[in-house]
Amino acid sequence: MVNVEQLKNSVNRMSVDVVREAVLELRLDGLVTEGKTPFNKLHFNTCFAEIEALFQRAGYHRQLDVVGYQGLMYALYDPVRWEAVDVLRWLKEFTEAAARTQSIPA
Repeated sequence: MVNVEQLKNSVNRMSVDVVREAVLELRLDGLVTEGKTPFNKLHFNTCFAEIEALFQRAGYHRQLDVVGYQGLMYALYDPVRWEAVDVLRWLKEFTEAAARTQSIPA
């Protein structure tokens, strides 16, 4: 079982360097998938305030929100630039495209 306080503390101690790529994508596209962050479903569900604070320390001072698609993929996004339903549609397409790519024999 995960200790929530330890998880939150680990995010609070993270270097801003671990989210630099995500910050750049958020500035450009307003959307970044979890694969480009050090976070997973557990992080998003238990310590989102700490994640927001880390992004602020990294220089991203806009609003931040998160949505997940069927527990398969999560994305952080700027709610001023994206509607949650649009992010969900994008995640659905992204997830389905990735599944098709993986199912094609090499």
